[in-house]
Amino acid sequence: MAWDFETDPEFQEKLDWMKDFVREKVEPLGMLGIHPYDVKNPRRNALVRPLQQEVKDKGLWACHLGPELGGQGYGQVKLGLMNEILGGATFAPIVFGCQAPDTGNAEIIAHYGTPEQKERYLEPLLANEIVSAFSMTEPQGGSDPTNFVTRAELDGNHWKINGEKWFSTNGKWADFLIVMAVTDPEAQRHKRMSMFIVPVDTPGVEIVRNVGVYGQENGSESYVRYTDVRVPADHLLGEQGGAFAISQTRLGGGRVHHAMRTVGSCKRLLDMMSRRAVSRKTRTGTVADYQTVKMQIADSYIELEQFKLFVLKTAWMIDKYQDYLKVRKDIAAIKALMPKVYHDIAARCIHIHGSLGVSNEMPFVGNLIASMVMGIADGPTEVHKVTVAKQHLRDYKDVDDPMFPDYSLIHRREAARAMYDPMDELQEAVEAVE
Repeated sequence: MAWDFETDPEFQEKLDWMKDFVREKVEPLGMLGIHPYDVKNPRRNALVRPLQQEVKDKGLWACHLGPELGGQGYGQVKLGLMNEILGGATFAPIVFGCQAPDTGNAEIIAHYGTPEQKERYLEPLLANEIVSAFSMTEPQGGSDPTNFVTRAELDGNHWKINGEKWFSTNGKWADFLIVMAVTDPEAQRHKRMSMFIVPVDTPGVEIVRNVGVYGQENGSESYVRYTDVRVPADHLLGEQGGAFAISQTRLGGGRVHHAMRTVGSCKRLLDMMSRRAVSRKTRTGTVADYQTVKMQIADSYIELEQFKLFVLKTAWMIDKYQDYLKVRKDIAAIKALMPKVYHDIAARCIHIHGSLGVSNEMPFVGNLIASMVMGIADGPTEVHKVTVAKQHLRDYKDVDDPMFPDYSLIHRREAARAMYDPMDELQEAVEAVE
């Protein structure tokens, strides 16, 4: 029986190198006013490319991909431990070749793409020569694909796409979008949609505006309109009607990575609130001397450690079963728990920092908004809680008597007496004979 909480020494060396590398060389990039996804910016490339090469030299580039695509093929546990380090450092995912949404888009092209699609789109995407966007969510339908109305109709040897998409992350930087559209409105609900690779410069693709989050003025969450957009028939990704299954495959591992990066962000917040608590002077000592502050520090530590262990256990289960459907309940559970843990730790960090905490000189308000985004992105928390409950309740059945169920004390006493009273009688008879 294997049951261990240690990392093998060889991989731990890699993690230790990552911690130092991210802290010393990668984190400062986030302070320079350049965007990690702006691959056409010469200054960005001059700074990022050498760091990416260092990562490649260490054999840590795009580790989620198999060796045939230039990665290490690491399982979810190793990827989770890596993402814990990458969380909270803006440029870290780009420097390590595992940035969303490019990672998920690369995975589905690798699994479902044709040789021509892989050559044209996957290879430059993996090299970070281009970036991509996942154009799924719609203004009227939210993240529920069964309510989508964007249509793709076969017109000769082209698909013609019409509709609107909302929050297509990094659309402003993207060279191509992966678009989810209805191809057969009469089919079963989860078979109505297909996925398409759509180059951004295709006539009819219009980025209406780029929406900001975290208080950004110039955001990169693109509101995209598709008007008679024609793409060749061979730009269909996977099978017609297979979009829902493809998207679920794409999102499963991504949710675990989001969770471990959230662990990394929360660890940074706990570190900063702790440093503030022991250094901020009061009339009688430091902020850390107050019991209420100690309670906030303790709650943050406990919640973070619980969440981290839950995420790693889920990652371990994915590695064990190699089947996301078997781990669906736990993936949904960590996705539902993630925004609450993140929100509560960020809120405490703000409170302990006082006026400085709510100012634009600290990142904490951005963390607070990020926690709320995590409760919406990749499916809202409420949907994931419903999934957890439905999956959990499948293991239970009706009781014979709903008024007085078999686990009531009266039934349990009767069952115990039925089991042990005959034994008592037998023992009394033996004693009588003796």
